[in-house]
Amino acid sequence: MVRWNVSDPSPIARLRPKKAFGQNFLVNEGAIGTIVGSALASGASRILEIGPGPGVLTERLLADGRPLWAVDLDPEACELLQERFADRPQFHLLQGDAVRIPLPEGEAWSVIGNLPYNAATPILARLLTEGIAWDRMVLMFQLEVAQKLMGVPGTKAYGPLSVLAQLCARLTRLVKLGPGSFRPAPKVDSAVVLFEPLSPSPTLAERRALLTVLHRSFSHRRKTLANNWQGVLPADALAHAGLGPALRAEVIAPATWLEATRQLIHQHPEVFPS
Repeated sequence: MVRWNVSDPSPIARLRPKKAFGQNFLVNEGAIGTIVGSALASGASRILEIGPGPGVLTERLLADGRPLWAVDLDPEACELLQERFADRPQFHLLQGDAVRIPLPEGEAWSVIGNLPYNAATPILARLLTEGIAWDRMVLMFQLEVAQKLMGVPGTKAYGPLSVLAQLCARLTRLVKLGPGSFRPAPKVDSAVVLFEPLSPSPTLAERRALLTVLHRSFSHRRKTLANNWQGVLPADALAHAGLGPALRAEVIAPATWLEATRQLIHQHPEVFPS
């Protein structure tokens, strides 16, 4: 049973943050306004909020009037959300893991979330590879993850996540936040990233194959592509796909990765089961 903390009646005070769920509740009012304003600038007819916790963002999003689906794994958070917003006809609660819980089909979402640090990457991978329609996404990440998303070739931050995200969306870092912006305060900085979909962008099949190519190619960053793919593809396959076998993965631009993946799918479909 969720109970009030008599010393502080705010919703955040009523919910015990749980390390297992990676919960750090946003309390920075300026950041809250920026995140909500960016999400509501979308033309999408409905909103998907991931990890609402005590509902600090939820309350402001519901004021817009659009239908909102909130997904949270924490039973206590769901109890509090239901208590606070059950009388709002546009509020819909889904209790479960955002990595795998079924989502209602239909029109595109405006997606918003203060993502739990321990699940942010798989949640984003799902949003980018499973055909979930979205008009924009405004998502909070650990700063290191945000830097990887926006990494450029030749840098340490650049990797599979950079390539996939940048081929699917235009990325903008909206705000950087220190530990003091959250309760409890995490040990790291955070950043909010805006995703706006690119058109054209890779098909879902290409995105899944792309991840296979990228994870293999980046599996040992100091090794060449030929070494990372040894025993999986014929020796000349990479060259035929436009990838120099002597190159390292971190120097290759996203557009080149996509074209090479398309060639590899065509030439070696056995490596990329549908």
